[in-house]
Amino acid sequence: MPVKAAIESKLGAAYQSELLAVENESHKHSVPPNSETHFKVTLVSGQFEGENKVKRHQAIYKVLNDEIQGGVHALALHLYTPDEWQA
Repeated sequence: MPVKAAIESKLGAAYQSELLAVENESHKHSVPPNSETHFKVTLVSGQFEGENKVKRHQAIYKVLNDEIQGGVHALALHLYTPDEWQA
């Protein structure tokens, strides 16, 4: 399974989200064509209520541990509650 699809699948299963967008940004870096090493994730979920940014990031890293260990070099996380997203 492509890395982008795996990220979408795992986060989709772990979070009830209002928005989940996964962008492969590898083409912006010095990597071979069609690489899957750099990703931007935007996730809006009520499950982030009461969690600070560090806790949110730690939770995502735990869900995506296999991908991070398997070659994802950079993961830009933009994680919001629904109220934060609307602000």
